[in-house]
Amino acid sequence: MEMKKRISLELRNRNPAEQVAELVVDNCRSSDGEVEGLTDDYTGLEILSMVNVGLSSLSKLPSLPKLRKFQLEVSDNTISGGLDALAEKCPSLTYLNLSGNKIKDLSTIEPLQNLKNLKSLDLYSCEVSALDDYREGVFELLPQLTYLDGFDEEDNEVPDSEAENGDDEAGPPGDDDDEDDDEDEEGSEGDEVGLSYLMKEGIQDEEDDGDYVEEDEEDEEEGAAVQGEKRKRDADDEGEDD
Repeated sequence: MEMKKRISLELRNRNPAEQVAELVVDNCRSSDGEVEGLTDDYTGLEILSMVNVGLSSLSKLPSLPKLRKFQLEVSDNTISGGLDALAEKCPSLTYLNLSGNKIKDLSTIEPLQNLKNLKSLDLYSCEVSALDDYREGVFELLPQLTYLDGFDEEDNEVPDSEAENGDDEAGPPGDDDDEDDDEDEEGSEGDEVGLSYLMKEGIQDEEDDGDYVEEDEEDEEEGAAVQGEKRKRDADDEGEDD
């Protein structure tokens, strides 16, 4: 598919200035080795990926000066120079992937010195990466860089996005689990107390019922004794009358 048609399809009737922050047109085809179908209207674009589209030049990349953050993926093309256009058209570029292109020497990437916000650059699978002292040379040429081919100057690997954007409010691992355990323990204790209380109440109710039974029995015994005394007095009275 041609690049121009692919960009049109990716747009999906959205406003390029306000609704398109990421545009991926990998594996389509540029008809003349230049960027096609992308205009200056994409002022809200933060990520642009044009991997393996047959680019040999970035000279027709539109001007995107208002971007606060810009990532450009143009790996696996045939770009061999002309990188000075990036400083003019994408001055806020922070990440640039040129791996798998036709870059042969350090002088080709020298224009990237003007990209003051550039923090990460990928050049692996380019001929330049086979040069002696390649890494030292690139970091010396581009002092603003933090990462080259995924590693910093001390060979520490670039952290993933989760590590870079870690939540400060989140406590050390396990803290949330401990809190949940504490809540569960408190809940269990509450259940035990409630159960004990109910059992105690039940026992007390049974004891109270027993007291009522004993009182009823005592009342019946007292009533029977009174009746017996009354019968005895009646019998004595009858004997006297005789």
